[in-house]
Amino acid sequence: MSGLLSASVLAAFLTAILVQTMPLILAAIGETIGEQSGVLNLGIEGVMLVGAYSGYVAAVSSGSPWIGMLGGIAGGVVANLLLLVLNTWLGLNQIVIGLAITVMGEGLTSVLYLQNYSKHPLSVPGDSWAIAGLSDLPVVGPSIFRQSGIFWVLLLVMVAVAFLLARTNWGLSIRAAGQKPSSLDTAGGSVIKTRSSAVLLNGAFVGCGGAFLSILTTGTFTAFMTGGLGFVAIVITMLSRGKVSWIVITSLLYGIAVAIKNPLQLIGVSVPADVFQMLPFVVVMLTLILFARSSIVPPALGSPYTRGAR
Repeated sequence: MSGLLSASVLAAFLTAILVQTMPLILAAIGETIGEQSGVLNLGIEGVMLVGAYSGYVAAVSSGSPWIGMLGGIAGGVVANLLLLVLNTWLGLNQIVIGLAITVMGEGLTSVLYLQNYSKHPLSVPGDSWAIAGLSDLPVVGPSIFRQSGIFWVLLLVMVAVAFLLARTNWGLSIRAAGQKPSSLDTAGGSVIKTRSSAVLLNGAFVGCGGAFLSILTTGTFTAFMTGGLGFVAIVITMLSRGKVSWIVITSLLYGIAVAIKNPLQLIGVSVPADVFQMLPFVVVMLTLILFARSSIVPPALGSPYTRGAR
């Protein structure tokens, strides 16, 4: 048993955690920006799929995973335009629009993939950076310090977003739009512009999470590949109180639950495959049960804003 839990197995386990967690973190950060501004996007599942497919197409067409990530970001922004126009600008129901985006994203990406790639599937080109010295460390070296350059860039972006949300006037405006939009309006800010930028950033991060899933996590695209990941991101967002650090911690629990399958099988634990597929969602449900009382959502979440209305 000890031989099975070798350095290579542990390194593979840590790598699996990272690549399974990152798409969820990106999607939850995007949803956090939207929810803090008062916009609930239940269409994350569909937006992630659009980002995954557009990122996959861009990556295999260009031969570059970097361009693929940009394609995923663009796809996410385009997918969120429906939410931007119908909800933020016209004030229609966010729940109905979000569910419509999910259904449209699932159907559109499935049809496009089946038509264009299902008979001759292509693999996404790889990308890996080894940090000199650190990449040779046992276990953590090959698992953490031999990641794609995209991984490190996204880590920096996550730190930047955490700082901007907590420490800048932009973050204050985002929170004001979700907490008390009339106060932001009175102070000279624009609730519509603030929410519009938040919706576009929401689409960019969610699409980026979908592209990470197809380009770096799996290396390909399959229909319905998110498997409920978007809805998990919504739960994590509501539990995290707008804090990126909490998003990372709760997302890691999901990543561990997904990645634990191979180590358990190697040490001889005989569990049906369906249990392993169910385990991540059980972890999310238990987390929700334990910490639901402490979750806080913006008071204006889901409420369209009309200037001068009371």
